Amino acid sequence: MPQRITLADIAEQAGVSTATVSRVLNGKDNVADTTRRQVLVALDLLGYERPESLHQASQGLVGLIVPELSNPIFPLFAQEIEQLLASSGHTPLLCTQAPGGTSEDEYIEMLVERGVAGIIFVSGRHADTTGDVTRYHRLRERGVPIVLVNGNAPTVTAPGFATDDRTAARMAVEHLIGLGHRRIGLAMGAARMVPAQRKRSGYVQAMEAGLPGERLRIVETLYSYESGTTAAQALLAQGCTAVVCSSDIIALGVIQGARSQGLTVPRDISVIGYDDTLLIPMTSPPLTTVRQPVARICRAAVSTLLDQIRGEKVAEVEMLFTPDLIVRGSTAVAPPA
Repeated sequence: MPQRITLADIAEQAGVSTATVSRVLNGKDNVADTTRRQVLVALDLLGYERPESLHQASQGLVGLIVPELSNPIFPLFAQEIEQLLASSGHTPLLCTQAPGGTSEDEYIEMLVERGVAGIIFVSGRHADTTGDVTRYHRLRERGVPIVLVNGNAPTVTAPGFATDDRTAARMAVEHLIGLGHRRIGLAMGAARMVPAQRKRSGYVQAMEAGLPGERLRIVETLYSYESGTTAAQALLAQGCTAVVCSSDIIALGVIQGARSQGLTVPRDISVIGYDDTLLIPMTSPPLTTVRQPVARICRAAVSTLLDQIRGEKVAEVEMLFTPDLIVRGSTAVAPPA
């Protein structure tokens, strides 16, 4: 039998008192609009059916286009953005892309036909330096507000929000150099993508500054567990005692690839991931990783989109957010030469 949701549960989720929840549920007027929205979002998150009197007309549909959801970082972005849109009175329309499925251009046309108030793109074609970005310029010309998350190609002119990937890679390499590692590898994504280019740049900068003359060891790979195991084989063959990865999924594959060769993490090889999604602290060993500031990125992206929807002028520049290095059990002092 499902557990009954109490006022205390709703209050805890919303970060307000039970008295405030009661006032909202009873339609009282003495509640601030922002607080009322917090309670309504909490109701939705807990699966509590809103009383009919609390149903509000949507202030507009907002399209949210994300890649396939098998990589845990994308559901994290989607959930955060959806909550922020819902609390502002907008209705998010989630569009997920899968290989062979609906394309980004097809989603754009569907959303425009439905009269969306704006569109948020997460890790879309806007991050591909070889892609055609006229789709974004056409949207701007048609008066559709957009924001881009996770790397703007130089040819894109639109508000963008992303983690500072150069700093992320630099942090990781500097941490490993501090542990005595010299033969440090990088398992990065496709070289045409902006996030991968920035991570490579940060890796190179840190290596040249901290280990001048040391050979660079870089493998381009896909964002998958299987690709991580293959990357591990290539980097171990080059003598790496540490590997910086462009995602946690790649890092988990690298760890398995090392184990398949009889090596132990972190005694024989140290591994650093990137993202820090929910289950990563529970891996064995717990993964050292660079945490993306997802909540801050999403707040800035949604706020900027809403400003555009209200007719306000916004800066058409990309804002970069500083990540955090989270040190756990997958990195240790370099093994003896």
